[in-house]
Amino acid sequence: MIRLTTLDGRELVVNALLIERMEAVPDTVITLTNGRSVVVREDVETVVEEAVEYLRSLRSGADSTPVTVAQIARTLR
Repeated sequence: MIRLTTLDGRELVVNALLIERMEAVPDTVITLTNGRSVVVREDVETVVEEAVEYLRSLRSGADSTPVTVAQIARTLR
């Protein structure tokens, strides 16, 4: 899960595994696999970095193969 901020300042916690895609238009719009969209204050790169860190934390006990930002970005396209 990653913590983000909505445009009106509310904290939002998103399951990074459910992120389908993101757009900067100019605000960051996150579309989830269920079709819902969320607009947040954080820029796309920050959300990607948070998602990468979250996925690394999930994998930390599984093996020592690092997850790169490029790998995560490919899954978000």
